[in-house]
Amino acid sequence: MMKNTPTHYGYIARALHWATALLFLFAYTAVYYRQWFTEKDTAINWTALQLHLSFGVTIAVLVVLRICWRWSNVQPTPEPGSALMHKAAHFGHLALYAVLIIMPLTGYLGTGVATEFFFWFEIPKFADTWLFQLLIQDWAGLSFEQFEVPMDFIHKEGGAYLVWLLILGHAAAALYHHIKLKDRTLLKMLPPR
Repeated sequence: MMKNTPTHYGYIARALHWATALLFLFAYTAVYYRQWFTEKDTAINWTALQLHLSFGVTIAVLVVLRICWRWSNVQPTPEPGSALMHKAAHFGHLALYAVLIIMPLTGYLGTGVATEFFFWFEIPKFADTWLFQLLIQDWAGLSFEQFEVPMDFIHKEGGAYLVWLLILGHAAAALYHHIKLKDRTLLKMLPPR
């Protein structure tokens, strides 16, 4: 089944969910590989950076598709639980979507280099776009260096750790539902048996 049903997420929702998770893992692997195992200004360092940027752009596209798909589909009926549990799940999902939007966006906005999208074509850096010129330089009166500071802080300092907390919380909640509560929460996102 391609679309969601009241009892299960459809193929497209599951594919978008797991592809996003995998791409986040790849993006983090690329950036940490770059930081920990490469020398600055080397070809492998540049390749790792470009892979990180390419994964980030891909995540941004998938998130837009996920949101559109979510709005156009029925959502499976929540499992029985307390009002607090349902509110926590709702807040957790909103926080995850917010991070899935904010991280790629601040990554792109604060990057000082163009993205060689998987080495197929180039996406210009934000500082080289007319939008940067209009909104940031002309309207806000900021240079790229001034604009980059808050973007880097959100992307590299705050966001990087918040993402892991949210992902771990999301995974822990799914396992809690599966192991402790023995309900279908996790099974709804896995292929049907």
